[in-house]
Amino acid sequence: MYTQKNDRKSLVMILIAMAIWGSVGIFRRFIPVPSSILACCRGIIGTLFLILFVKVQRKKLYFSLSRRQILLLILSGAVMGVNWILLFEAYNYTSVAIATLCYYMAPTIVVLLSPVLFREKITLRKGLCALIAVIGMVFVSGVIENGMPGLSELKGILFGLGAAVLYACVVIINKKLPGIDPFEKTVIQLGASALALVPYLLLTGERIPTDLSLSAVMMLLIVGLVHTGIAYAMYFGSVDGLQAQTVAILSYLDPITALILSALVLHEKMTVFGIIGAVLIIGAALVSETEKSS
Repeated sequence: MYTQKNDRKSLVMILIAMAIWGSVGIFRRFIPVPSSILACCRGIIGTLFLILFVKVQRKKLYFSLSRRQILLLILSGAVMGVNWILLFEAYNYTSVAIATLCYYMAPTIVVLLSPVLFREKITLRKGLCALIAVIGMVFVSGVIENGMPGLSELKGILFGLGAAVLYACVVIINKKLPGIDPFEKTVIQLGASALALVPYLLLTGERIPTDLSLSAVMMLLIVGLVHTGIAYAMYFGSVDGLQAQTVAILSYLDPITALILSALVLHEKMTVFGIIGAVLIIGAALVSETEKSS
């Protein structure tokens, strides 16, 4: 049987994309705007960049989709926008490391919901991995060492877990949309994520502060251009040249990068229990992802 080989260029591209996504929490710390504004700007800038990227590549976006597909894509985009808000808020209330690890409970949530939504059986291996990930989350929360976390820390954890639930919803919706060009799918989702937040911004009156420093404006643009447009373009440009399992495994360089950068740049320290929890969460997700090849 023919086995696809991993293309070196594709490997480099996905590694760069994962490193970029792993640094988004660091940038968020230095952008003094409401999370809803940051999420909306990210969606707008990312959408415009991807449309321009596709045109430069002399490709076309046909959008020859059914009404059901379009509605599901718009729904997933709206969920993605709220997911970003919760994640950015998690970065505000707890460490980048803990917020990221809470967010990466999403694969476990998908596994637990699959029997209900897709009538997929949870294998013993996946069940054990889900249990291990939950135990890891308990370690990361600090409950074992310090009892219940403080109000701010608890808010950060809950925002991170809320973001994980919504990201799991996006993954689940995408499972119902096979065979769509990834750039078309992402353009619609990113555009919908921005548009869905407009009513919220109008109701709350949140807006970009007029006294933003030049460095903050630059970082806001970087989150939109680099962390969204360029990273998505590199990710989708790499997957066709890689084995599916390689993509799944390398995706977990994102949280590992976030943990390393939070320690190096923000000098955030994790306790021994936190490190154990990180290993359990990421390790369980990796083992669960590689089940098919074992």
